Amino acid sequence: MRNSGLIAMREFKERVYSRTFLWMLIVGPAVVLFLLFLLFKAGDQGKNSIKVLIADPAGLLENKIVAQEGKAVQYYFISDYLEIEEFRDGKEYQQFDVLMEVNEKALMNKKVFAFYREQPSGDVKMQLKFQLERRIEEVMIESFTQLSVDAFRQIKQPLNVDYRNVFDPKNQASNTAGWVGFVFGLLIVSFVLLFGMTILRSTAKEKSNRIVEVILASVKPSELMFGKILGIGMAALVQLFAWGFFIAVGLWFFRSFVFPDLFSPANWEGVQMSAEVKQQIIEESISGRYNEFVELIYERIQFGWMLAHFMIFFLTAYLFYGAFFSTIGAMSGTESDGQQFVIPVLVLLGFALYSGYLAIYVPDSPFIAWSQFVPFCSPVVGMVKLAQGYTPGTYYYLPLSWLVLVISTYLLLLLSGRIYKNGILQFGHRARWIFFLRWIKKS
Repeated sequence: MRNSGLIAMREFKERVYSRTFLWMLIVGPAVVLFLLFLLFKAGDQGKNSIKVLIADPAGLLENKIVAQEGKAVQYYFISDYLEIEEFRDGKEYQQFDVLMEVNEKALMNKKVFAFYREQPSGDVKMQLKFQLERRIEEVMIESFTQLSVDAFRQIKQPLNVDYRNVFDPKNQASNTAGWVGFVFGLLIVSFVLLFGMTILRSTAKEKSNRIVEVILASVKPSELMFGKILGIGMAALVQLFAWGFFIAVGLWFFRSFVFPDLFSPANWEGVQMSAEVKQQIIEESISGRYNEFVELIYERIQFGWMLAHFMIFFLTAYLFYGAFFSTIGAMSGTESDGQQFVIPVLVLLGFALYSGYLAIYVPDSPFIAWSQFVPFCSPVVGMVKLAQGYTPGTYYYLPLSWLVLVISTYLLLLLSGRIYKNGILQFGHRARWIFFLRWIKKS
């Protein structure tokens, strides 16, 4: 193991001090943060003016919301129930952008559903919520209490407006959390491919220029293979930690200095309130004003929990696929000879991503239930399932899938060590499957 450690340090220093590695420390996080910035900004876009149809069969609101309507939100009333399908398809309702129903349940539960045709902007959502909440408060004060308006608002509960697409009223297409897990899985696949190819090129290069003959005069082939895998893996970890640090700083910068300026009181056009009340509403809604993606990043993701599992799956998946790339490098007759054998590994990585994609949209399918225990794709599927949340009593599937991956990695490393030992000193041949089978059998 001492020899493997020395080789690992040599490989680590060679990667870390390279110009490409240093560039990726900066360019990689910068690209990720730029894409996140675009997603944050794009998610905040939406209709800036809407027509809201309120179904008020009991006449609770008395056909009024605010004394003077603004340009952003216009209200219309019907004194009857209205089915979602009728609102969605009826010709007479096509002029309206949002359907809301207000009844006695809304007063007691403090929750109203808003079914939209096209996503309203964040400003419009907050304005609609505030205006409707104020009107419902007035109705409740008048109907159920002897309190003044100010006294009631000191003990009130906020109104929850649940925005849903009229074409997906049950919110069945909401899979944002699953995509977070998919991104973690994509990072695993990307880093495994990037640094796995580094293992392949390093092994094939040393074999083609005969440096490996000098090295193997002092160390065993298995020590050389494990040293390369460990050293390049350490460089991958440095890259990951650097990315994580810079992305975390960037997200903090976005929240502290870029996006809070969207909470300007100027956004509340047409809303009659004092400056103190405006400021209070802005402070209360600063975490909920953003789009769903921003809320997911800053409020819902348990980064500590996700990152811990991410590191476990990344390290195991790297060793698993690193064994493949080491084997291909040892089988290669020249530095470029083993490229044809990379294709099956790329297919396996692509299959892992496809399985993660299916896990987002059909998480309960038998294929996904089994694929989380298949070593080739369990890292991606496992991260997606973790982000979606395991149902009670099924979390043990995750450590079980990891255990299967660990056992498979151990067996594959043993097999790769045998091929590496028998193939690393073979020269003047082209990589063929017959050599692969022959070197497996040879002790």
